[in-house]
Amino acid sequence: MKKLISLAIILLSLFSSCKKDENEPVIVDKEVTAAMARDSLYFLMKQWYYWYNLMPSVVKENYADPYELLEAMRYKELDRWSFVADYNEFISEMQGDFVGHGIRIGIDDSKKARIAMIYSKSPLYASGVRRGWIVKTVNGSDIAQIIISGNSTEYNNVMGPSTQGITNNFVFIKPDGTETAISSTKTSFTVNTVLVADTLHLAGDKVAGHLVFESFIQPSSEELATAFAYFKSCNVTDLILDLRYNSGGYLYVAQELASYIAGNDLASSKSTFAILTYNDKNQRWNESYPFKTMNSPLGLSRVVVITSRMTASASEAVMNGLKPYMNVVAVGDTTLGKPMGMNGWEVGEKYFFWPITFKMVNKNNEGEYFDGIPPQKTAPDDITHDFSSRNEECLKEAIRYLETGSFSSKGFSVFYRHPQYSEKPAWMQNGLAIIR
Repeated sequence: MKKLISLAIILLSLFSSCKKDENEPVIVDKEVTAAMARDSLYFLMKQWYYWYNLMPSVVKENYADPYELLEAMRYKELDRWSFVADYNEFISEMQGDFVGHGIRIGIDDSKKARIAMIYSKSPLYASGVRRGWIVKTVNGSDIAQIIISGNSTEYNNVMGPSTQGITNNFVFIKPDGTETAISSTKTSFTVNTVLVADTLHLAGDKVAGHLVFESFIQPSSEELATAFAYFKSCNVTDLILDLRYNSGGYLYVAQELASYIAGNDLASSKSTFAILTYNDKNQRWNESYPFKTMNSPLGLSRVVVITSRMTASASEAVMNGLKPYMNVVAVGDTTLGKPMGMNGWEVGEKYFFWPITFKMVNKNNEGEYFDGIPPQKTAPDDITHDFSSRNEECLKEAIRYLETGSFSSKGFSVFYRHPQYSEKPAWMQNGLAIIR
């Protein structure tokens, strides 16, 4: 596997082993200008963009920077994901560096704002705040009404920038109905991508692992190793994999997660997890990702996955990659629908370009799920309960399936998709399947 990010390319020889085209610019100076980066992106898109032949015709000089140019060149009929990131922000995010309160806030069916997710190193977590707590006000403002209105500018004004030292005053309503006021200061910490790793005792003396996994980033490998070592020691025979807030990340971490679930027999036989196919200019880079040998594999015959519209890209690749080898059952909502992946190019340690460069399919050549992967049982993201509560709607249905082989009712159940706000940048929530 080519380690494309770790090559630290100062654009745009594109790949160190590729033959350079005479017209490809090579930026050596780290003090890159916006125009230089724009021009580099233009040539990159012509060569590497998966839909290069469907891009609109543009005059690059009409755009001030690579952000504007990418938006103009993107094949909008299918591509909702290609992005340009600030170099330092991208590196920090993928290393798990975070500045903020470490929370996601959503709206429940009664139009109350609640904590939908919280990192364990969040300053609010240390104060006892958990998923399901009602957020009554922030700095005196009714945060629920702001979220319902969709006014992201007002929301950001109330919460303030992602800057260490910013203090916000929260009023929460706890599960017992009592109010508590907490003053929280945004801090810098490393996120935990494994939000929950516990076991559930099921009927018939069976034990299921329960993994709530939030993103595929650099620290995730070690966290997954710890989680699956624990599952192995508990002799789990089933797994509920909660990917409802997982919008993707590094493909090698997805490969590791799928390998833990599938077991080492597939690795020994060099079975295929995913096949990556590039555009017709770059067929020599087509690649097959096999299952890997892991230290604590489970070797399951089925897995229940909790999904939402935020489940995307690398998460969907795990589901699709396991499908030829086991029964993959989804509970929740239809996934985002991103069967594509990205390679990254650094530009003068100022920009990071991430255009769509390849499509992903499984061993059986199945992919193309642009409309998302539908669940076998629809269920709402029940933010009134914590992830491990057996009263949480998605978990309750997943447990029922493992115990009985069926759900409470077949097919589609009507529910409303309520808005949620996260402190992460938009590109982190829009579907990532990227090659390191």
